[in-house]
Amino acid sequence: MSKDKSIETIKITPRTLNKLKFNSDGLIPAIVQDYKSKEVLMMAYMNIDSLRQTLKIGKTCFWSRSRKEYWVKGMTSGHFQYVKSVAYDCDCDTLLIKVRQVGAACHTFKKSCFYRKIK
Repeated sequence: MSKDKSIETIKITPRTLNKLKFNSDGLIPAIVQDYKSKEVLMMAYMNIDSLRQTLKIGKTCFWSRSRKEYWVKGMTSGHFQYVKSVAYDCDCDTLLIKVRQVGAACHTFKKSCFYRKIK
């Protein structure tokens, strides 16, 4: 986990999970960032079960809104995300997950999903 002294370490307990604000569909946005380079790799959604699974297995697990199913990032491609830390914002409505990315994060095989810029 992080050695950054500005990050408060909180045990994942039912009380902590109850602080998180999931939307009306039971989802919370999860921003995924490379733990070394700090590059934002992707954003996906989690529900309480996918968050628990992420914490249990140490790899990111998300809820697919389009397929209505769970998916572990890399299960098909081999491009896994190994979790280094999980934090939540001051409003308790967004997660920041720092990972060690293996291969590409994007389904287009780009390193990051954020490869297009608006001019």
